[in-house]
Amino acid sequence: MNILYLHGLNSKLSNEKREALEQYGRVFAPDINYSEKHFQPDLILKEFPNTELNVVLGSSMGALNAYAISEIIGRPALLFNPPLTKYREIEFSNKFTRGLSPKQILLGGSDDVVNAAETLNFLGKNLRKSELDIKVLPQLGHRIPIDVFTDQVEKFFRDICA
Repeated sequence: MNILYLHGLNSKLSNEKREALEQYGRVFAPDINYSEKHFQPDLILKEFPNTELNVVLGSSMGALNAYAISEIIGRPALLFNPPLTKYREIEFSNKFTRGLSPKQILLGGSDDVVNAAETLNFLGKNLRKSELDIKVLPQLGHRIPIDVFTDQVEKFFRDICA
C-alpha cells in the first residue's frame, strides 16, 4: 500500500509517526513549502506521476491538501485538524474529478489554531454526500501526540481494510 502523508505548516513527519505509518505500507512524505501558497494539491500530485497512492493522510495545512487530493484521486483520507473554514474561497466541488471518498477526521476540541466547531459547521454545509467519520477529542490541541496518532492510524487502516 502506498501512503501519502502531508505535514503541516512549518512541520515535518516525525520518525515516530513515520514508523507507525510504515507498518501499513510505503510512506511518501514530501517536504512542502506552504509559505507562498497554502493550497497546492496539484503541485503535490505532480511529484508522484507514476505512483498509485492508496490513501492520503495529513495534519493541519497538510490535512487541507490531503482532503483535496483524496477527492482528486478518489482515495480515502485521514485528516488531523484540517483548516477547511480558512479556505472558503476554494471551490472544492468544481475542482475534483474522481468523486467523493471516505474520510476520517480528528479534531481537537482545545485546538487554538483550527476551531473544531467551525470545521464541523463547514463540513455540515459542504460535504453532505461524503462518508465521514468525525471524532472530536475535547482535550486535544493542535499538535497530535504519538499515542493519539497511532490509535487513529490503526482505526483508519482497520476500517478501510475491513
